[in-house]
Amino acid sequence: MRVLTWNLFHGRAVPGRGRSLLPEFTDKIAGWAWDVALLQEVPPWWPPALAAASGAEQRTVLTSRNALLPLRRWVAERRPDLIKSNGGGANAILVRGDAIAAHASRRLRWWPERRVLHAVALRDAGVWVANVHATANPKALARADMTVCGETLARWAGGAPALLGGDANVADPAVPGFADAGGHRIDRFFVRGGIAAVDAPRALARDGLSDHAPVLVEIRVS
Repeated sequence: MRVLTWNLFHGRAVPGRGRSLLPEFTDKIAGWAWDVALLQEVPPWWPPALAAASGAEQRTVLTSRNALLPLRRWVAERRPDLIKSNGGGANAILVRGDAIAAHASRRLRWWPERRVLHAVALRDAGVWVANVHATANPKALARADMTVCGETLARWAGGAPALLGGDANVADPAVPGFADAGGHRIDRFFVRGGIAAVDAPRALARDGLSDHAPVLVEIRVS
């Protein structure tokens, strides 16, 4: 099974391009070979379009800065580099091929910004896959977020294999009870319960989209 994680930088590029980049992000995400995609800092209205283009199911949770979302969206679709992260935020999980048997979420904190862990259970694979964007600063809160993620995902999964991926916001995160399966800088994967990485995760070419690299790992479940 191939799992992708990517922080979409609220649908922006580096340098900025002054317009909505939904078509470019859609082409990238739909064109890569993955089974599950874990996305962070997603414009909240994007997941249905991304999933439809990818032939996937999706589950979304709102994160930070979503008050008066229709107004934020109006500006973000026209001037994304002006409004930046104030365009609203969400995390999304996209799944191809394997039916989603369950979806669970937990708010990690309200302050300094709302952060949420969410996960899906894959019916055919018998695996739980979770997505997180940890607190950016202070770093002690990011580490605490990752600890709570591990404890919560272990409870949701019970005895089933589980994978946690996303933006840990620290370069050396730890998730008690999970093995670090690697990643690229702060974008990481953690596994438990018979899951192992087939090879080291690899960063994919993004052609200037986002300020994070998309990272892909292939795992096997024993």
